[in-house]
Amino acid sequence: MSTDTSIHPASAAAASWRTIDLMTATVIGVAFGVAYWGWSSAYTALDAAAPALGPAKGLLGGPWLIAGVVAGLVVRRPGAAVLAETLAAAVSGIMGTQWGSSVLLSGLLQGLGVELALAFFLYRSFRVWVAALGGALAAAFETLYEWDIYWQAMSTTWKLGYLGCFVVSGVLVAGVGGWAIARALAASGAIDALPAGREAAEDRAGREAADDRAE
Repeated sequence: MSTDTSIHPASAAAASWRTIDLMTATVIGVAFGVAYWGWSSAYTALDAAAPALGPAKGLLGGPWLIAGVVAGLVVRRPGAAVLAETLAAAVSGIMGTQWGSSVLLSGLLQGLGVELALAFFLYRSFRVWVAALGGALAAAFETLYEWDIYWQAMSTTWKLGYLGCFVVSGVLVAGVGGWAIARALAASGAIDALPAGREAAEDRAGREAADDRAE
């Protein structure tokens, strides 16, 4: 999966879900759900140790958005990002976080942000900047929810600062980071049965053929 990759004209979005698509999105969701639970504990410790972070604590939010980005780039089916992100939130909630069942709505909103970015390009473009846009929208959707739940007493300036920091984290950590994870999975050959893996395999075959001709 190269930096400027986009799938073939016969978009994966037009194809129906297969068992392997569902299984992959589920595995991604569960795996990142465990990671989310771990990051929740780290977040609590960091927040307690540095209460002066203020709106800059939004920079810590990006890791919670990665599942949707990775699933969207790897599975390439409408709904994959929502499924993985919501499932990841559910797993972290079951394992126990300070936010309880509210993480389910957070997961849904974050997944929808990624879906919106992919849908805007008709699930045909999976470039790094599309992933970054998905991370940004996921962060924005989550922030709007948090404003009314956790940050009601904060000033508008504080809220906007938090939004900006969360979006930056969404772009860099979830977007670029999630794209790098999906790219590494595709390059490893572990997901050759999926669109992203097949595309990477075709790229490898093309490079090998070019090398053979050059010899």
